Amino acid sequence: MSARFSASPSSSLIEETSCVAGRRSANFHPSIWGDYFLKYASDSNSMSYHGIAEEQIERLKGEVRKMLTSAMYKPTEKLNLIDQIQRLGIAYHFKLEIEEQLERIHRGYVEYHYNDNDNELHTVALLFRLLRQQGHHISNEIFNKFKDSDGDFNKSLITDVHGLLSLLEACHLRYHGNDNLEDALAFTTTHLGSIDKRKVSPYLQKHVSHALNQPIYKGVPRVEARHYIPLYQEEPLHNDVLLSLAKLDFKLVQEQHWKELGNLTRWWKGLEVQRKFPFARDRLVELYVWWLGEYYELEYKAAREILTKLTTIISIIDDIYDVFGTLEELELFTEAIERWDVDVKDGLPKYMQECYKIMKKQARAYFTEAKWFHQNHVPTMEEYMPIALTTSGVGLIVVWSFLGMGDIVTKDVFDWLLFSDPKMVKASAVVSRLMNDIAGHKLEQKRGHAASAVECFMKQYGVTEEEAKEELRKQVVDAWKDINEELRHPTAVPMPLLVQILNHTRTMHMTYDGETDHYTHAGTKLKEHVTSLLVNPLPM
Repeated sequence: MSARFSASPSSSLIEETSCVAGRRSANFHPSIWGDYFLKYASDSNSMSYHGIAEEQIERLKGEVRKMLTSAMYKPTEKLNLIDQIQRLGIAYHFKLEIEEQLERIHRGYVEYHYNDNDNELHTVALLFRLLRQQGHHISNEIFNKFKDSDGDFNKSLITDVHGLLSLLEACHLRYHGNDNLEDALAFTTTHLGSIDKRKVSPYLQKHVSHALNQPIYKGVPRVEARHYIPLYQEEPLHNDVLLSLAKLDFKLVQEQHWKELGNLTRWWKGLEVQRKFPFARDRLVELYVWWLGEYYELEYKAAREILTKLTTIISIIDDIYDVFGTLEELELFTEAIERWDVDVKDGLPKYMQECYKIMKKQARAYFTEAKWFHQNHVPTMEEYMPIALTTSGVGLIVVWSFLGMGDIVTKDVFDWLLFSDPKMVKASAVVSRLMNDIAGHKLEQKRGHAASAVECFMKQYGVTEEEAKEELRKQVVDAWKDINEELRHPTAVPMPLLVQILNHTRTMHMTYDGETDHYTHAGTKLKEHVTSLLVNPLPM
């Protein structure tokens, strides 16, 4: 795809087209990072840390594996150990062991009900969260024991900050109809937001503050691990083996990420994107961080490189349709994509043929939105959402990301993805599209843009902007419940693939959180994430 952008337009062509009537300008800010990461592309810039750390990491992994499988640890201790391992970002080393331990704990809960007599809120909430997260069935009625005769949560829980915090985190794994957890979310949010800081340790205060803004479950794993590692070090009873492994592993993986981004920066400069497409968002680094959000492990090096390249090109195409192209030019551009040689795809596997078609579908959807803008048409929500879910790019990106997952992705998986209209993919697209629309619609309308879900909803239902956004936020919440339900055993496709879609949703949640489009305005929260993951080394 990138070859289509390799021709070098003359500067006079750029000047000529920029003066065409009807052409818009978004005045996107340039790349924050420039050539910063180029230094890591040099072969002379050796990643010497790898050889030193690998032996230590293997030794520490052995110790952690013994902890996970030891019969000396009680189920409650195992739950806390698994939680720490996951939050420190090292769970990918122990997937089988964690699955086995949670299966045993779940079996014990179902068969022996040993947890029924446990009245510690933290333990019950942690059990609930970890089991649901793994796809195991566990009823939300497990929390009824913490309610009074009127059906309200006991007032005595208000002073149990640790328990409230765990309950808050558990609430984000609720399904449709889990009214218990709706009540719990309101209860915990209210009381954690007004805790007496004089009675809570600074360490716990930091946990509470973070959880109220960024739940564990909706957080990008790599970002959350970078946040949690130094915080865990402040825990008086932290496990030195876990902490050492987390630090060494983070640094080892970070050095690989530096190298990858250095090479991508060199490729990006070679395309001369800034000269050829000065109207487009230059967001190579931010897109690379998206893919770290989906899979950061060393084994996915090639996938991250390919997907970063593909999405940078899609981002340029998006800006051609949304910002720079006139309607006449966009019609020609769409027709050109439609004429891509169909004979070329005939020798490809069926799933690759479908991927080829999806790219054409993407262009058609972009063009539909462009026509809406030029015709001053504000569609109904029923008209808008099918097109907007396509232009969110989630369907296309999930296909691409599955291509990087190896042998686990079979023909049956692609049949499910491409022909069954999976609820999980649609829900992820709803989260991405609606959060994007809420975050960016004001500035988009100022520069000239097709109506977003906010404008469509306001016009169709005769409500205010805030009322429209509130309703759209409810739809985002419902979409998250769909995602949670799709992760229940038995799953339609292997769990790692569903987690891949979950991670993409988490990345979108990070990008459009707080009513700011952090991708377009990359100097905000996304800059902080890039800095923590790829600029500042983790203190050892």
